[in-house]
Formats: sequence, C-alpha cells, structure tokens
Amino acid sequence: AKKYLGYLNDPALKREYERERWNSPGFDPWQPFLEDERPDWKSDPKLSKDLSRYLEIHGELERTWNTIQGGSTPDEEFTRGENALLMCQRVDLWCAGEAEVEAAMKHLLNLGKECNDLEQDKPEYVTEFYPGVEDL
Repeated sequence: AKKYLGYLNDPALKREYERERWNSPGFDPWQPFLEDERPDWKSDPKLSKDLSRYLEIHGELERTWNTIQGGSTPDEEFTRGENALLMCQRVDLWCAGEAEVEAAMKHLLNLGKECNDLEQDKPEYVTEFYPGVEDL
C-alpha cells in the first residue's frame, strides 16, 4: 500500500507537491477551467521548466489514482467498494421495519451525543455586547 500511496503517504513530499505548484509566478496549475482556456500550457517551455517537479509529482499521482481505480478488473472492485461505502453512510428508513428504525435512531443519537452535550467555554472577563446599551 505504501508503494501505491507514494507521495500521499509522505508528508514531506506532499508539502513539496503543494509548494512546487507556485514555482511559476503568476500561474496556477489548479486554476479553474485552465484546460479549456490554455490547453497547451504544459508544452510552454517556461512553464514546463518552472513546474517540472510539480508535473513529475502530479503525473505520479495520476498514475497512482488510475491504478487504485483499476477499471480494468471484471468485477469493478473500486466502483463496488465506493458504492458500499456510500451505502454504509446512507440511512434509508422508508422500507425499514420497526427494529431497523429504532437501531438507526439510536445510532444517530450516539453520533450526536458528544456534540450536543458540549457546553460553550466562555472566556473570563468578557461580557456579552448588546448594541444600544451604554453599560451593563
């Protein structure tokens, strides 16, 4: 797995990838609609020289993502796994029985308990401000 994660697994390389993105002043390779506006930006000699390390890392990330997705398998494992994960996150109670609804509600209650029971920490020496009130 570490072989495939490569740049994503190493924090130093991840920082380098994010930093190398800015090596060409005034140009951002993550700019929206860049491929539509400047489809040949990668063949520009100045940009390809400035962003050579970024392009190298980006190419490796694309190859890794394509390997992980692996659409060439007959069982479509990636798509099936992605759909299974989405189904785990889904709460569909339309056709569920009473026991399933109760279990789902208990699960949602337990998920929210930690956040719902939090009390706000108020800093010392700060009072609430009411506009129009001169002094409390």
